[in-house]
Amino acid sequence: MAVRSLYQEPEAHEELAWGAVEFHDVFKIFHSGPVETVALRGLDLRIEPKELVAVYGRSGSGKSTMLHLAAGLDEPSAGDVRAFGNSLVRLDETGLAVYRARDIGIIFQSHNLWPALSAHENVTLSLRLAHRRNVDDAAAAALAAFGLSERSHQRTGALSGGEQQRIAIAAAAAREAPLVLADEPTAELDEDSEQIVLSALRRLRDEFGSTVVVVTHSPQVTDAMDRVVEIRDGKVV
Repeated sequence: MAVRSLYQEPEAHEELAWGAVEFHDVFKIFHSGPVETVALRGLDLRIEPKELVAVYGRSGSGKSTMLHLAAGLDEPSAGDVRAFGNSLVRLDETGLAVYRARDIGIIFQSHNLWPALSAHENVTLSLRLAHRRNVDDAAAAALAAFGLSERSHQRTGALSGGEQQRIAIAAAAAREAPLVLADEPTAELDEDSEQIVLSALRRLRDEFGSTVVVVTHSPQVTDAMDRVVEIRDGKVV
């Protein structure tokens, strides 16, 4: 039996009782032998659907841990993480796998693409993992939307960092991912490439209706966002 997507587009008149992502009194504690590290300390945060939000903080503040919890890649030590009103803590491994494949796009600092595959093949692979149909047409349309048609059949490992990030963004757009999580997506880019990638993230929100959460320690990135949430010592400042 197929597992449905967690996300359902609300009716135009419907007032949302849920956020795209919500953290309710979330703690995350890591253990390494006798050493205990508290990464999140009672985090409370709500991000609305179709927001473009920067989560800002110094290294070690807990912002990447927060992103991993929102992606269903880890679970909290205490508290609840919700996506579109559904508790991720209560999902089994099958439910989490479906959530990651269908409902979210994850953009890492290191691109997370298959370097030996072409841009087109990377996007179609993402679509197949999400069990989408007409993958070739959808991939071509998404790559064209982000100005990558001329790069579509080139090996991604031979492309620039900015182009690789746009391929990852195009893959999220092709899958119509309602939630896109980006972890330091411009950290390795020059200023011009950074602005191109930030523009592509805004297009995800404006034209594809995605909620976009960008973890960063860059003031230049925060300036491009609708809202900035600062994390310090595992809590919202």
